[in-house]
Amino acid sequence: MKLWTSIPEETLFWKPDNDAMNCLEMIRHILESEHYYHLAILNRGSLSVFHSPFENRPFTSVHAEIEFANSYRNDFINTIKIFSEEDLINIMIDRSDSGYIRSLGDMLLRTAYHESVHTGQLLDYLRTAGIPRIRIWD
Repeated sequence: MKLWTSIPEETLFWKPDNDAMNCLEMIRHILESEHYYHLAILNRGSLSVFHSPFENRPFTSVHAEIEFANSYRNDFINTIKIFSEEDLINIMIDRSDSGYIRSLGDMLLRTAYHESVHTGQLLDYLRTAGIPRIRIWD
């Protein structure tokens, strides 16, 4: 979120090419995917139908995206808190339709990895656009 809130407003709709997501779309993608992963964890696998609460919302600002996603993110964090160490190893999340079955622990790492990958993409977007980048890595 440090990176997201550091992106200048005039850069939010910038994208490197016509086929790419713009900065704000990528932020929403991260938040929406986190919500999907949460539901997949609760379901112990992929969802046959996913009705995204993010769909059809206008793209306005980073703050609006974070504010809207806040309750979904809190629900996800509260769900994570109920799992035991054994659950992380023994609960399997079946996403065969996406080519994998993972333990809950691996699935949670995948969620964090997904956000990290897109954070790197956003940093590259800013570099390519010539926008100063906040220092987020130690």
